[in-house]
Amino acid sequence: MGNLDALRDWGYAKDYIECMWLMLQHHTPEDFVIATGEMHTVREFATLAFKEAGIEIRWEGKGVDEKGFDVATGKALVEVDPKYFRPAEVEQLLGDPTKAKTVLGWNPRKTSFEDLVKVMVRHDMEKVKRMIAGKH
Repeated sequence: MGNLDALRDWGYAKDYIECMWLMLQHHTPEDFVIATGEMHTVREFATLAFKEAGIEIRWEGKGVDEKGFDVATGKALVEVDPKYFRPAEVEQLLGDPTKAKTVLGWNPRKTSFEDLVKVMVRHDMEKVKRMIAGKH
């Protein structure tokens, strides 16, 4: 993986589509920021994703030497590789959804970060099960 410390504003596409729909219902065209207004690191995302898959991760090291180990087996599951660092990396990406909340009545955190990770992991796990069963 790349920069585990990168902070991102992770949001659920379904919630964002709801905001877009509300924007289209608004009486006058305006600009709105579609975001959750909260940041989480790539490391947090990975930790929760592994947890949803039934794996507890222990992080060791710093920077490019950081690794994520399966607590049960000791096996390294995550390694940092500088080739995945973005040349123009932005450390923090955060949007302010205040206007969408106040003007449109939109709830930017309808789906929590934790629930978003669960939805994504469960989707991927179901996809793998279908592939294994030969039902692409």
